[in-house]
Amino acid sequence: MLKVTLLGTGGTQPLPDRALAAAAVTVAGRSVLLDCGEGTQVGLRRYGVSAYRLSAVLLTHYHGDHILGLPGLLQTLGSLNRTEPLTVYGPAGLDAVARPVMALAGAQPYPVLWREADAPFDVDALKITPFPLEHRVPCCGYALELPRAGRFDPARARAAGIPVAYWKTLQKGAAAGGFTPEQVLGPPRRGLKVVYATDTRPCAALEAAARDADLLCMDATYADDADLPKARLYGHTTCREAGALAAAAAVRRLWLTHYSAAVTDTAPGLAAARTAYPLALAGYDGMAQELEFDKE
Repeated sequence: MLKVTLLGTGGTQPLPDRALAAAAVTVAGRSVLLDCGEGTQVGLRRYGVSAYRLSAVLLTHYHGDHILGLPGLLQTLGSLNRTEPLTVYGPAGLDAVARPVMALAGAQPYPVLWREADAPFDVDALKITPFPLEHRVPCCGYALELPRAGRFDPARARAAGIPVAYWKTLQKGAAAGGFTPEQVLGPPRRGLKVVYATDTRPCAALEAAARDADLLCMDATYADDADLPKARLYGHTTCREAGALAAAAAVRRLWLTHYSAAVTDTAPGLAAARTAYPLALAGYDGMAQELEFDKE
């Protein structure tokens, strides 16, 4: 029902086998891109995410390792003859970033819309909630939720005299033939939630946003506990801290990402994260998983 793909899991500088920060969330063939570090276009092609079918780009902040892939991506979409608008969301300061990015990308045959992520918004079927992170500059994480309608009740539909031809549409949560979903659906069921948070210290806003998430993709810049002072200074998280936050938020899955270039072996950091959250996984470029609704 929803697929998450890590396109780049590095921070600060790319490595031969680790591109800079980017991830994609795909629903029904349409994708939202989270961050756009250098090399993101390569990751999109390599890992099977359609650049042409991107609906939006969500930027966490404006450090170069999260945005330098954007001018090239915008140019590529133009070369593919895109005409559909692309919306780029980000925290405070977006206007100052939009101007140089568009100057580098040049005029394109499609509109590029820039929107400050200061309130919840929808992209296709996803409901997206930005929330503040603790970094050296304005930075936000994103909770992406795919709602699930209540269970369809055929008996209620028959009793209301609703033609069978309308059932499928009503089941999807849309009105049809003058009938409404509320007439035939039970209460909403648990949907899916993915939370993406890089470049941050552990904080209350992140823990609250990640509560009961199906997947948390979280900053794990430092693998060594000895680097905790640097994590505090530069506004990042150690792997051990990421595990502790995932446990406190009772998430279903934790993927560590945004490693420092000094982290050439993710195993020690993964072991540290698993002291608090045993199901933690070390993210890597190309890591992907399809998440499905709970079976009921």
